[in-house]
Amino acid sequence: MSNSLKVPKHLGIIVDGNRRWARERRMPPWKGHWEGVKNLEKILECCLKLKIREVSIYALSTENLKRPKIELDELFKIFYHYLNKWEKEDSFLRKYQVKVRFIGDLEKLPPKLVNAMGRLMQKTAKYQKRVLNLLIAYGSKFEITQAVKKLAETLIKLGKIEITPKDIEKNLMITTPLDLVIRTGGYSRLSNFLLWQASYAEIYVTDTLWPTFTKREFMKAIRWYSSVKRNFGA
Repeated sequence: MSNSLKVPKHLGIIVDGNRRWARERRMPPWKGHWEGVKNLEKILECCLKLKIREVSIYALSTENLKRPKIELDELFKIFYHYLNKWEKEDSFLRKYQVKVRFIGDLEKLPPKLVNAMGRLMQKTAKYQKRVLNLLIAYGSKFEITQAVKKLAETLIKLGKIEITPKDIEKNLMITTPLDLVIRTGGYSRLSNFLLWQASYAEIYVTDTLWPTFTKREFMKAIRWYSSVKRNFGA
């Protein structure tokens, strides 16, 4: 790997295409989710080897919570299985010292799952080198609304009325801007994913469905980003 390769400090990934992958194989949708999470582990290892400091994964949107109960129940089982796996001493999270954060409207999730999330966050809280944000029951409009509410409460106490973009940014669930967003599955939209943080992000879209998004294709996206001259809207 070339030493001149420029990697993002904060990478966002919209993991799209699990259900379509399953449908093409005449499988129930949760079979695609199982394959998707298996692939997520592989791609996360690539991110860590590249020393990307922060990765945000769009795992479940607020809109996804409207899906059939049987699919959501199976999806929650998958999350719970992997959270328990990642708690173990031989987990890649320990190997690379990754702090895990769960971002979203977690009150809408099963208590058992939320408890597992809490345990993993507590066990990885000491790590500072790498950050993995897992966005579950997340929507950017929800995040920004919560940030403004929190800011408004603070301003009322202080007797101030002025609100700046920096004030809002400080109250977001994720405060660091995105450098690159990778979206699999072919759709060229952000779908309510970190809208504030993605203001000046480069966006890479591939038709490949997430379960078949390989390390080779991931590196193709990173090399594309490395070749882009960023001007931040100027």
